[in-house]
Amino acid sequence: MRLYLASTSPARLTLLRAAGIEPVVIPSAVDEPAAVAAAESERGSALSAPEMVLLLARAKAEDVATTASDLDGLVLGGDSAFELDGIIYGKPHEPHVARARWLLQRGRTGLLHSGSWLIDARRGGTGRAVGEVATATVSFAADIRDDEIDAYIATGEPLAVAGAFTIDSLGGPFVERIEGDPSTVVGLSLPTLRQLLHRLDVALPSLWNR
Repeated sequence: MRLYLASTSPARLTLLRAAGIEPVVIPSAVDEPAAVAAAESERGSALSAPEMVLLLARAKAEDVATTASDLDGLVLGGDSAFELDGIIYGKPHEPHVARARWLLQRGRTGLLHSGSWLIDARRGGTGRAVGEVATATVSFAADIRDDEIDAYIATGEPLAVAGAFTIDSLGGPFVERIEGDPSTVVGLSLPTLRQLLHRLDVALPSLWNR
């Protein structure tokens, strides 16, 4: 069975490949800030971090499911955000922003939320959609030196990831402890994906194609 990944995230692609799944990558055209702003305007209040990542995961999956042609499989959308002291942090993009975040989160513990949305887009399928948010607790080492932070930011890696850190690459040594599913922190909870597949009456091994 074919899995369509509505994301350009290298981390999500790597996770799926390591789990035996080679997805068909179809980037969504969702304007994420606009989607969040519209949802918050409609309800009259800000979205929580779990609500935001599920909203965007759903928007991405629905965009691909409705605009891509000749689909015959399952469409997966995903989104992640890091939360510290109730404040949501996405991708920093700029070095000075990433540095400020690392100075703030050094020696602290935050939450990494990963939303997944799965749509049955098989020919003759049900068209059903299911979604879920997984959350993991991430604790950073307190003895990270300023020169280590500067060197890490200079690599460019933290600029394009939620929370300005990774656990599966250069940022791993700065993370002291994780409580919860590690793949959630990478960007896609594999146990959650398996559970969503069950809700669509699909077994995970049917996606193995590597």
